[in-house]
Amino acid sequence: MTLTHRFRALLGAALLSALPFVAGTSTALASTDPQTLTFGVAPGPYGDMVNQTIKPQLEKKGYKVVVREFSDYVQPNLALANGSIDANLFQHSLYLEKFAADKGLKLEKLIIVPTASMGFYSKKIHSLDELKKGDVITLSNDATNLARGLRFLQSLGLITIKPELDATKASEKDIVDNPRGLVFKPLEAAQLPRTLDSVTASLVNGNFAFAAGLKLSTALKLETLDENLKNVIAVRADDIDKPFAKDIKAAVESEEYAAAINAPGSVFSEFQKPEWMKARAAQSVGISPIACYYPGLWFGRDNVFGRDKTENR
Repeated sequence: MTLTHRFRALLGAALLSALPFVAGTSTALASTDPQTLTFGVAPGPYGDMVNQTIKPQLEKKGYKVVVREFSDYVQPNLALANGSIDANLFQHSLYLEKFAADKGLKLEKLIIVPTASMGFYSKKIHSLDELKKGDVITLSNDATNLARGLRFLQSLGLITIKPELDATKASEKDIVDNPRGLVFKPLEAAQLPRTLDSVTASLVNGNFAFAAGLKLSTALKLETLDENLKNVIAVRADDIDKPFAKDIKAAVESEEYAAAINAPGSVFSEFQKPEWMKARAAQSVGISPIACYYPGLWFGRDNVFGRDKTENR
């Protein structure tokens, strides 16, 4: 064998022996590429919640986080079900369960997060005492939020509803007493803030109130949220135990998340906290869990129990 042939043979052998290393290097590089997680949200504060309190922690773990905003309460769940997004944050568990059952979707709650209350807003009156016969009040038209709105109105003493109200099939027909003769007009939730210029009042969901520039402190009344009316991060049922879902949950349960939520001046500090968060906060500072129910008890706000806000206007 000539020197040239021997050199070529050695070079070929060297290249062949290097192939596993090259392939291994390629695989290793691919495995370190950040996994993209796409969150679906509706207009309002929850996109900011993801960006400000969850995204930084996930990025530290190598994820790339994208927030995609939808204009209604329908598309975020459809997009989650078809795999267009990986998680969503815009709805309470009651709505999630009803929507998933109606559409035959396999979606599950991952964790409950702090939530902005539904508020009773008005540009025409400053107190519920000013309501009169024929005044129009708009509220959400989807069944679960309509039932929620009717319960809120009942808690304010404005109406009486059937005790057996079905939250999945609620309608104005469930009102059995309306002593002030008020007129209720159900509309798509996203449209409610726009009606304030033409109607007496509106029950606006927290996220759409924020999207429209309405502050919780300007509501005449704020609802007290049951746990199943607090917003959740949802994922596909098949993904509930996957690493990315566990990492999202860990981010929400972290001290960094709590600090960002409760930071002075944070819009999220006025949100009603989930039970797990209240219990943890109470345990850490040695106070009663009821003091964690409303952030106003921590920060000195006087409007958290939904009393009249005349003095704030």
